[in-house]
Amino acid sequence: MGIKRIEKALALVLSLGTVAACKADDLEASTSSIAIRAHAEERTFCGSDPDAIEARIDDLLAQMSLKQKALQMHGAWILPSSDGLWTTRRDPVLDIPGFAMIDGPRGVSSSVGNATAFPVGMARGATWDPGLEERVGEAIGSEARASGASVLLAPTINLLRHPRWGRAQETYGEDPFHLARMGVGFIVGAQRQVIATAKHFAVNSIENTRFAVNVQVDERILREIYLPHFRAAVQEAQVGSVMTAYNRMNGTYCGENPHLLSDILKGEWGFRGFAVSDWFLGTRSTVPAARAGLDIEMPVGLYYGLPIVLAVVFGALDEAVVDEAVRRILRAKLCFALDTNPPVIEPERRETPEHLALALEMARRGIVLLENRGGLLPLDRSGSPRVAVIGPLADVENIGDTGSSAVNPSEVITPLEGLRALAGKAVIEHVIGDPTSPDNEAILARADLVAVFVGLTSDDEGEGQVGAGDRDSLELPAADQELIADVAARSDRVAVVLEGGAAITMGTWADQVEGIVMAWYPGARGGTAIAEILFGDTNPAGRLPIVFPRAESDLPPFDNVSLDVTYDYHGYRHLDRLATEPLYPFGFGLSYTSFHYSNLVAPPTLAADGSVDISFDVTNTGSVAGIETPQLYVSYPDSQAERVVRELKGFARVELEPNETATVTLTLRASDLAFFDTSSGRWVVEAVAHGLHVGSHSHALPLETTINVE
Repeated sequence: MGIKRIEKALALVLSLGTVAACKADDLEASTSSIAIRAHAEERTFCGSDPDAIEARIDDLLAQMSLKQKALQMHGAWILPSSDGLWTTRRDPVLDIPGFAMIDGPRGVSSSVGNATAFPVGMARGATWDPGLEERVGEAIGSEARASGASVLLAPTINLLRHPRWGRAQETYGEDPFHLARMGVGFIVGAQRQVIATAKHFAVNSIENTRFAVNVQVDERILREIYLPHFRAAVQEAQVGSVMTAYNRMNGTYCGENPHLLSDILKGEWGFRGFAVSDWFLGTRSTVPAARAGLDIEMPVGLYYGLPIVLAVVFGALDEAVVDEAVRRILRAKLCFALDTNPPVIEPERRETPEHLALALEMARRGIVLLENRGGLLPLDRSGSPRVAVIGPLADVENIGDTGSSAVNPSEVITPLEGLRALAGKAVIEHVIGDPTSPDNEAILARADLVAVFVGLTSDDEGEGQVGAGDRDSLELPAADQELIADVAARSDRVAVVLEGGAAITMGTWADQVEGIVMAWYPGARGGTAIAEILFGDTNPAGRLPIVFPRAESDLPPFDNVSLDVTYDYHGYRHLDRLATEPLYPFGFGLSYTSFHYSNLVAPPTLAADGSVDISFDVTNTGSVAGIETPQLYVSYPDSQAERVVRELKGFARVELEPNETATVTLTLRASDLAFFDTSSGRWVVEAVAHGLHVGSHSHALPLETTINVE
């Protein structure tokens, strides 16, 4: 580092010397009322002997100079290494390994070469299957480790506040309960291989102004809506790393926000891993950031490193703060055995047949059938039917954003390729050009199915500043809408297959077609999965993890221009409070079979510090096997506090043969019913009657009862 840089750093530190760390709020959490729903297996952050690890850390810290400690707290290079990884420095004297980090919300980053491209997070959220997501997490973690990485910068578990958010595709949905279950699944799987990173902490859901926007959020909304899934990642999944967000929250940047990092994450939740900044502008200061609890600055030391050393030397920062950060960094390295079992580069472990098969399974399970008028789908191939395939996305490799989440698979199966491969006796005709031309009109008119492939691409949405950023509208591009109208005027057997990262409004065109399928960005084997759905080889089982509104104006405003915004309720909670009907409700999805709910059994009372099992029957009343996703919602008719109309508190996946009945049991904890009382800083479970509602989605809940909390 040059003299000018040292002088600049020294001036920076001295200017910060009189800046006091923000006082941590004295909010107390009632542990009996914030218990987290238990996962199937008990996990600890550091295995069976954490005391031995802490003793090793004590020994290392005693040997380290201030400079050695500071070198642990920032990235090594402004660009990825030759291996495509973002690294931190190893300590050759004490033989302390560095971290090697890589992106991977839907597969290992393209920076290392070819890897399995899984469906995006939103598509995986549509499976409502945490067990399947656990397998995906382990597969991506395995490919990250085979790329030489020890830290996977995933999963993205920010709530989808508005579907115009450019990175909507990376997350799992709009509901904190659902998001927590999916995120825990991914982390548990990934951490069998590498250290996972829950990101971006917190209230991050705008791209175009992400570096500067100040999100004003009430403490109750923050606790009940925007943090529960991060808490689950920490306390249930024992996530090793949490990445801070770029934005400000209530006036303070998240990377130097003591309420988020010290009071809540490390204090109340007992997080034992390390907090890492987002890249470059994720760190804005030296002393405030370190005092707040930011442990590592990435990708290089601009505010950390020498400025940390100078801050300690000149009395602006207590060395105990540095020791705490380094302890967390060393704990992660030792608990995840980076010193004794480091990752090894093995490219042959990426894009394995098993991982490609898993990508196909996930795509199948995540595709959502939204409309199927007149039983248009599935198409029977036995009679040599004609399928007309049209649209700009019919033969395009459309797997998602080209920002930090980009993946580079060696092969992507497009919808047209998938249909041709599975056609059997069906005749596939690819319609290119103007659908109103005489030749194309004839093809459309005689087709037994017209499949129109339209939607969004990386040109429409993605990570801000490195990709397309936030969407301009929830509508399809005008050319797509015109194409649908032209095709619908020439055929009454039209199925529109949509691709994209989140909700799409449909204006009047939804009523002009017979079928609508939401395929999201379905990954490397998406074309095969789409073809299987259209031909009936797979019964659609996806359920919406977000609400699809009739019009964008039905949702809260999306402001990606102003530098101050306010967050309140969103998604189905917002629509329910306004009694506004969605186009497709949260949790919605059709099947090629039908299901009947009956025999709801729930105890009359629930102890305020206890839990109960709620059971009911689900019967497949159709003629083919299918998967149903029963959902439990809770309402608060007697609450003395302002509450939402109802909210998700349980779900399951059940696979049934025709005429088969299964009894489903869901566990409801009293703590799941709590609200955050800002006046006392406590979670409160009210001793009143609560409504229980069970069914196939948030607007189809045929089974109802009440339970009294005592």
